[in-house]
Amino acid sequence: MNGNFAADLQAVFASHGQRPALRMADGEIWTYTHLAERTARLATVLAQVGVAPGDRVLAQVGKTPEAVALYLATLQAGGVYVPLNAAYTAAEVAYFLADAQPRLFVRDPASADVAGGHGGWAVLTLGAGGGSLVQAMSAAKSCHDVAERNGDDLAALVYTSGTTGRSKGAMLTHDNIRSNAVALRRCWGWRDDDVLLHALPLFHVHGLFIALHCALLGGTPTIFLPRFDVGAVKRHLPESTVMMGVPTFYTRLLEDADFDRRHCGGVRVFISGSAPLMPATFDAWQARTGHRILERYGMSETIINTSNPLHGERVAGSVGFALPGVSVRVTGEAGEPLPPGEVGDIEVRGENVFKGYWRQPDKTAEEFRPDGHFITGDLGVMDAEGRLSIVGRARDLIISGGYNVYPKEVESVIDELDAVAESAVIGVHHPDFGEGVVAVIVPSGEPVSAGQVAAFLEGRLARFKQPKQVVNVEALPRNSMGKVQKNRLREEFSGLFPSTSRAI
Repeated sequence: MNGNFAADLQAVFASHGQRPALRMADGEIWTYTHLAERTARLATVLAQVGVAPGDRVLAQVGKTPEAVALYLATLQAGGVYVPLNAAYTAAEVAYFLADAQPRLFVRDPASADVAGGHGGWAVLTLGAGGGSLVQAMSAAKSCHDVAERNGDDLAALVYTSGTTGRSKGAMLTHDNIRSNAVALRRCWGWRDDDVLLHALPLFHVHGLFIALHCALLGGTPTIFLPRFDVGAVKRHLPESTVMMGVPTFYTRLLEDADFDRRHCGGVRVFISGSAPLMPATFDAWQARTGHRILERYGMSETIINTSNPLHGERVAGSVGFALPGVSVRVTGEAGEPLPPGEVGDIEVRGENVFKGYWRQPDKTAEEFRPDGHFITGDLGVMDAEGRLSIVGRARDLIISGGYNVYPKEVESVIDELDAVAESAVIGVHHPDFGEGVVAVIVPSGEPVSAGQVAAFLEGRLARFKQPKQVVNVEALPRNSMGKVQKNRLREEFSGLFPSTSRAI
């Protein structure tokens, strides 16, 4: 039996050919037959440029239906899909190219100045004109053959980062993404008449795997919006039954005074993830719409670990219970399981857990227990019923607007500024983004302004990583070992972003 997840999807597409697969905001519709045909043509193009099973296809592209077909074609060809945030700068992309060593680098035409094919990889754009993947697709013959792969073979390489600042490629297998999609469809009661409202980006596991796989594996329609926009979401919600989003989606909808139950009467479940959902947002959403948001917990290395129940009590501030086939435990410093009510490290094991970090065996070994549990780096507490709540992060990861920001990476760039003696980057509560990035700076002379920092970071870091506030201090607080005490900084500057005065 072919372990390639593309084989599962191809069977679904064949039996749901005339159903809408992707409905675009401009009214264009791709049926499952259309999606399968474009995928088959792109699979031919990938073969023509030399993509073989196991080869990486690195994609820094916008959210288009062609981007979905490119992902599916990569799986079909047996390749390893490497999605990158379209906001990454040329310098950031150069690192990923050097580390992943792809056979093919696909980019948007607008990013033509981003690192070219100097490392042995082919370069194509995902747009019209010469050197275009779309142009090549239109001239290619269809190839519906699915490359033979084992379930343990790589399907995707999703880059995440650690506190050291070095990005790591999380190796996700075909079994990882298949098992998680099957479990989520079961937990969330996916129906044949479901319509997914998709306003998430495709470079993140949330939009690419969690949301899209649920729809594709059932042959159900997806309303495919290019980005989150309050007006567009309000127009399309009455046609939808499922919406997945980051907490920012929900806070921004609540800020629209016109948004109410009229817009979501047909929706059966709203799902939130990628960042903590504030209990106040949970309560305000229920009061405004009559719906309780279903919060779940996942990460790039494991996709989804836990979920609040579709039927039953959803507790604000809790991320629910372990998915079927997933083991979740809270442990102490020595790795010993802790009793309910005690805070400790969250560890997970199951078919959803990644294979390890790309070309980093030592780092992989550090993150796994001998019994196979992955140490997530998050801190949590479990109640007597097995319901998990996340209380913090052992690492200093900041999640702003659903995007991961890694302080060490930002600090290393800010510290290059001559006016900065040293810096510490933290995340504090933000009413819109969940967390706002703050740079706490010890100046080498005169105080450093936010404008100076912004100008220096332009072109060096993606905008979502850049500080929303800059604070000058005489010295950074340190413990007896000389480590910066970021917990004290977070407490001191917790009120930098006051709660919005707009009604929610």
